Amino acid sequence: MERVPMLAEGYEKLTADLNALRKERPKIVDAIEEARAHGDLSENAEYHAAKERQGQVEAQIAELEDKVSRAQIIDPTTLSGDRVVFGATVTVLDEDDKEHRYQIVGQAESDAKNGRISYDSPLGRALIGRSLGDEVEVTVPSGDRSYLIEKVEFI
Repeated sequence: MERVPMLAEGYEKLTADLNALRKERPKIVDAIEEARAHGDLSENAEYHAAKERQGQVEAQIAELEDKVSRAQIIDPTTLSGDRVVFGATVTVLDEDDKEHRYQIVGQAESDAKNGRISYDSPLGRALIGRSLGDEVEVTVPSGDRSYLIEKVEFI
């Protein structure tokens, strides 16, 4: 079984989402029972909507339970070195000498607008395993990009 690396805050978010979905289960069952009481199920839109929602929630619960059970929580403050690994915060210079700062995180935690990129993204894959001073080439939807690793931090 493949482990899913994530930061502690990502794990907490997954478990909170899972608990919220579990709390929704009884409400859905109540909605199904109420819709069933209205009579003919073949033409009962409320019943079909509630059953559909129940299927969605059960699928989401199964997916989250799987991720939580395979979670490998990584604390970046316990890491060190000049190599880019999961959890590292990397400062890179692009081709225009513009500085960018990214933290390498799990897929569920990624948020590029806030400088958090997945280890599985094109840039994340290119950076993992590289060292301070290395230049990396990345193929992204807008074309090929080149970055110079300027700083590796574990914060």
